[in-house]
Amino acid sequence: MSKYLVIVESPTKERTIASILGAEYEVTSSMGHIVDLPSRSLSVDIEGGFVPSYRVIPSRKKIAGLLKKKAKGKEAIYLATDPDREGEAISWHIRNILDSKGRKFYRIVFHEITESAVKEAFSSAGELDINKVNAQKVRRILDRIVGYYLSPLLWKKIVRGLSAGRVQSVALKFIVERENEIQKFVPKTTYELEALFKKGNTAFKARLKKFNGSKAVFSAKADALEALKALEKSCFLVKGISRRKFKRNPPPPFTTSLLQQDAFNKLRFSSKKTMVVAQKLYEGIEIKDKMLGLITYMRTDSFHVADKAKDEVKSFIKDKFGIDYLSEKEYKHKEKKSAQLAHEAIRPTSSRREPDSIREYLTHDEERLYELIWKRFVISFMKEALFESLTVTIGDDSADFVSEDKRVVFDGFLRV
Repeated sequence: MSKYLVIVESPTKERTIASILGAEYEVTSSMGHIVDLPSRSLSVDIEGGFVPSYRVIPSRKKIAGLLKKKAKGKEAIYLATDPDREGEAISWHIRNILDSKGRKFYRIVFHEITESAVKEAFSSAGELDINKVNAQKVRRILDRIVGYYLSPLLWKKIVRGLSAGRVQSVALKFIVERENEIQKFVPKTTYELEALFKKGNTAFKARLKKFNGSKAVFSAKADALEALKALEKSCFLVKGISRRKFKRNPPPPFTTSLLQQDAFNKLRFSSKKTMVVAQKLYEGIEIKDKMLGLITYMRTDSFHVADKAKDEVKSFIKDKFGIDYLSEKEYKHKEKKSAQLAHEAIRPTSSRREPDSIREYLTHDEERLYELIWKRFVISFMKEALFESLTVTIGDDSADFVSEDKRVVFDGFLRV
């Protein structure tokens, strides 16, 4: 019989962690929240200091009973829910349900589900962070108060069944303000001129930038045609050539919001789909008969990367692309003041686990999202791309046409 009970949030994570721990540990899942505010009432005593009235969720009563049964006779219970406010609150509620005299509880926190990360977390088991619990409690109470009074307005004005909360309310305000700006906007048509210059077999386009000492943007089509007529009689010369080199830094590794934006722009994934697929990659994929967590925790607002992961990706870049492609410095990325620096950025659990090497074990969506995360992390430690821009000014006494081009001098992170 196992000595210890480990409680995680999902069955997938349960399988992955059970494959890492020995027979002394029984791993089970809570299936998310077990306790919440009852849905049919406000459940917050506003006059009495905003005290919430928590209850076991009806659909979770069976799971609560099962956890109590599995906790009997165990020497210690390890609470291994997600490392965020919600996970901390879930663990806190579970402890309250299972608490009995003399029973030991330990909080386990890890940001990736790998053998080394899980074992390290168990070797440094700690206590629940009551500040995180209180933060989640306040957010939940605020959601309930705002939603309880605002949702009926949505039912009346839009359609019954919609819910509102602190986030939706502000988002709706932004949308309304932006729509008002769009409605007030007055379209204005302008005209510009472009020329095709030829010399021998070479042809290139240039845009008119200045005409008769003024910026060459015409508010009336007739003015543009008049300028065109005058310019057709001109004789043009190259007035200047300038070259400039510039660098482009790689983007930082993903935070949650950056991942959602990039997944929408490149993969056309909705935010919800992105998080569902990322959750699966985080909790574990069966690869060669072994459950492996492929990415770190996907709810984060930090760019922090663990030293071990930095060493591995730098070694990988040198081996794969050569020392010239490894950045000589670590890029600094501006973080929110409220960023939780205990969390890492979203990254692969091993940068040496290239997308092509595990493609056969992933669904099409998992493969595409993993590749997006893997590439973004690897390039964040690669050297800048170096470009050279060429600007040619062509004209006469009354006009300046400008043609611009650029070429890659060193591809740097663009190699990936």
